[in-house]
Amino acid sequence: MSIPKGKLIAIGGAEDKGTDLEAGEFQRNNLNFFELGILRRIVEEAGGPTARIEVVTTASTIPYEVGNNYLDAFGKMGCTNIGVLHIRNRADAVNEAYIDTIRSCDAVMFSGGNQMRLSATFGGTTFLKTLVQRYYNEPAFIIAGTSAGAMAMSNTMIYEGNATRAHLKGEVKMTTGLALMDNVIIDSHFEKRGRFGRLAQAVAGNPGCIGIGLGEDTGMLVTAGNKMEAIGSGLVIIIDGHHIKHSNIADIPDGNPISIENLVVHFCEKGNGYLVNERQFLMEAADGALIPKQVDVQ
Repeated sequence: MSIPKGKLIAIGGAEDKGTDLEAGEFQRNNLNFFELGILRRIVEEAGGPTARIEVVTTASTIPYEVGNNYLDAFGKMGCTNIGVLHIRNRADAVNEAYIDTIRSCDAVMFSGGNQMRLSATFGGTTFLKTLVQRYYNEPAFIIAGTSAGAMAMSNTMIYEGNATRAHLKGEVKMTTGLALMDNVIIDSHFEKRGRFGRLAQAVAGNPGCIGIGLGEDTGMLVTAGNKMEAIGSGLVIIIDGHHIKHSNIADIPDGNPISIENLVVHFCEKGNGYLVNERQFLMEAADGALIPKQVDVQ
């Protein structure tokens, strides 16, 4: 299988646009996507303030407000070449004008909202095929996403699951995401919304995947589809199910508590990282640094 030359930036989010805003719980003058530090990293990776960055608001049900907030956020950093794509359905996703825009930009940023809107809208389309082709073939191309936009990056995607009931079999719903990254399952708003149980059940049911729990104002920069570097101010939690010795998830009826033995967990702060294929924690993951921490798991 070929190794992607581009980069992914998956961000844990801060507020669910299209949910909190509609409920009137969000202060509309706040940026509240994530801190400007992470946004600045996206701009740097894309080539600087003159880079062409396209924001895709498909996941949100309030796309114009979300798009305007992104324009404001990037504008605060001196960026003047930002576009917003309000793609609302599959008919839009095959619109040649949108596809031509994606062919010529430096980076694409998927907003938060509902990750099922992303998979249902883009799955199998020329739009997604164009993104994937550029991601695999162009070293300078960036695909970023926050909240739902991050969760949809993986092949195996959580689309529903109440955190308070995530210890019960069947409460975590899975489907196929945009498949930009294999063998991982990404969850967002991880600590604030108590989603450890949700991701643990997802990994127990798919132990070939590495679980990536992204805290708010926190993200992972992924290079070569494998090496991850934690960015931002919070934690990224890695859940590895490869060494599970016992799991009852295949044998119990829905609604019963799951049981898992020997789930391996790593906490990554800014600068730490992880190699997905090697299942290896990195103390330092910045460019040029590759310092693994050897862990002997019996």
